[in-house]
Amino acid sequence: MDRQTRHQLKHDEFKDTLVEIEDYVRLHYKEILNYAILTVVVVGLGVGLKVYSDRQEAAANSDLGEALSTFRAYVGQPTPGQSEPTGATYSTSQEKYKKALQEFDAILDKYKMIPRPKAVAIARYQAGVCESLLGDHAAAIQTLTEASMEHDTEIAALAKFALAGELAKSGKIPEAAKLYQDLVDHPTITVPKASALLALADAYRESQPAQARQIYERVGKEFAANASVAQAVKQDIASLTP
Repeated sequence: MDRQTRHQLKHDEFKDTLVEIEDYVRLHYKEILNYAILTVVVVGLGVGLKVYSDRQEAAANSDLGEALSTFRAYVGQPTPGQSEPTGATYSTSQEKYKKALQEFDAILDKYKMIPRPKAVAIARYQAGVCESLLGDHAAAIQTLTEASMEHDTEIAALAKFALAGELAKSGKIPEAAKLYQDLVDHPTITVPKASALLALADAYRESQPAQARQIYERVGKEFAANASVAQAVKQDIASLTP
């Protein structure tokens, strides 16, 4: 078969293929059109949801920033000779934490969409801290328990650490110790292993001073290179009840 004949055959095959495609499109025009429209709609919805999610994230971060400013606001009158504090000031810590709690709760009520902005998880943890500082330990335990279940491990660790402290203050040492031990076994940036161990030892100070001493000594050995931790351990051991 010469070169020209092969070329003609390829040309005819290509032409036949085009005819088949045209026939298929003609017969399935509505299905193809509907699929194309559906694809455009799905892509458009995806882009729209991403834009909406980004805007909600930014808005939630802004609201969280304001609530944290309240939480950290200056309490009392400035010391003579010092510059005036920036932002709002409060007469008492109680007044400040009540206001901050309202703002953190407002974030939880405002942003309920899925996926939730990360600021919501932080606001829940901070709400629990405020409840603790206001003396509402039952509410703090409930809120911090919810916050400890967050998917973000760093925020969940903070919540577990605070929750363990609340349980310890309530005399529930075994429950608190279990949480502290979990944090020891799964350290994070927000709650390092040394912090969890020291808190665990502190929880045992009154009821089991010998156990507390063992944990302090363990921390002293494992973190001997850390001067601040070593100093804290020495002071804790010295103040233990014999």
